[in-house]
Amino acid sequence: MPPTVVLLHGFTNTARSWDGVIAALPEGYRSLAPDIRGHGAASATRPVTLRCVIEDIDATAPELFTLAGYSMGGRIALHVAFELPQRVRRLVLVGASPGLKGAVARAERRAADERLAELAERLTITEFSERWAKAPVLAGQPEDVRAAVDVDRRRNQPEGLASALRGLGTGTLPSLWPRLRDLEIPIELIVGELDVKFRATAEQMAQELPDARVIVVPGAGHAVHLERPGAVAEIISRA
Repeated sequence: MPPTVVLLHGFTNTARSWDGVIAALPEGYRSLAPDIRGHGAASATRPVTLRCVIEDIDATAPELFTLAGYSMGGRIALHVAFELPQRVRRLVLVGASPGLKGAVARAERRAADERLAELAERLTITEFSERWAKAPVLAGQPEDVRAAVDVDRRRNQPEGLASALRGLGTGTLPSLWPRLRDLEIPIELIVGELDVKFRATAEQMAQELPDARVIVVPGAGHAVHLERPGAVAEIISRA
């Protein structure tokens, strides 16, 4: 059976955000890139909860697979790895984190995400996409990448994104920092050279994980899979 990689996109993206990586994978690789609940073709799928997303992956993924995720998708991928330990053979995380460490920080983030969700429900998808594109972590994206991401974001619906913020947001999901030492599968932590915040997070994660390495992609920002899809595909296909 050909090797399979399951690809989980970030918040406001859809499965199509992985097109460049999929196209660059070696011949014989099988890829599954679902729209996560609240996004794309699954914009109206409810409820949007971590448990339901894990069940979706459990039902569609093969018996053994590599799991890759970007940002929100990377955070979800870590939870999937703990829930399906006999099936996830390897993790490739792009600009991801295990969540927020403290209860106060998570509460503050939940409140911020709720305000953003309420705003999303009042805006059109075009207006929300333009607002999200100004997030500091996305600053400096090449213009062609920015334009392609904008097209992808418009495949969403504001109500779906609001539900994703409430059900899958950083403040909603439990922190996995205390459990990282128990995750013994190989893990690649991909970060862009310009993504200072997540480079620091990746270095901290690597100190906790038993079998992890940080891969810094030169000249890239937060969304490495969009800016350097060939590099991400090469990392995925190494094993």
